[in-house]
Amino acid sequence: MDTREPRVVVITGGSAGLGRALAFSYSAPGITLGLIGRNTERLEVVAEACRALGAEVVVGCMDVRDAAALQAWISDFDAQHPIDLLIANAGIASTLRSADDWEDASRTAEVVDINLYGALHAVLPAIECMRNRRRGQIAIVSSLAGLRGMAISPAYCVSKAALVAYCDSVRPLLARDHIGMSVVMPGFVRTAMSDVFPGSKPFMWSADKAALFIKKRLNRRRVEIAFPFSLTLGLKLLRLLPVAMADAILDFLFQIPRRNM
Repeated sequence: MDTREPRVVVITGGSAGLGRALAFSYSAPGITLGLIGRNTERLEVVAEACRALGAEVVVGCMDVRDAAALQAWISDFDAQHPIDLLIANAGIASTLRSADDWEDASRTAEVVDINLYGALHAVLPAIECMRNRRRGQIAIVSSLAGLRGMAISPAYCVSKAALVAYCDSVRPLLARDHIGMSVVMPGFVRTAMSDVFPGSKPFMWSADKAALFIKKRLNRRRVEIAFPFSLTLGLKLLRLLPVAMADAILDFLFQIPRRNM
């Protein structure tokens, strides 16, 4: 497997939050960044800041749900700048705000389309490019919520759990072509996405701290990048408990909305 540090990096969801922090962390002279996002104005602001740090930046303003547009952009970008590392980071949150709130079919589909299919729309064309030259690295940003479903955010949890399963499934296949696959499972990171999450947010990290942690471990080709340690360990241990007990603990921590009796 290629162990060189990446010189060409593509990041989806690069206009805000963790994606923006990752873009800044990789920005330096000699680095080419491909930044993908939906908001043209925010994307250009991030791109200019990255250029000021010395990086060459190519932006792609599109919705990750548009598979054809994303495939065309990645193929064109890779033809000019062979991708060393693609970070599929774009995502949205969804939480139940009250006892009357519910994730219906439309709301669930939106979360899954962006978080799961949006990631695959970026990853699959990048993998094809990398397989042709038998080198490269893919990182998919899931969440610690992918380790154990929580009643406060069903659609979000299922989308993130599916990403973990996908990474585990294709990792051995990609290794045959010398392509690394890493799943990134952050806990609470201080971004606009975390702001919508009600209840306790233990061990929250800043986006800059999370980005540097991820970058260091991607450079070491870690296949699982989960943080913070205490929350990761707690959720993994939670899966060993009886389901009713685990449900009660999560109910206490995240304050599931209840109807008045």
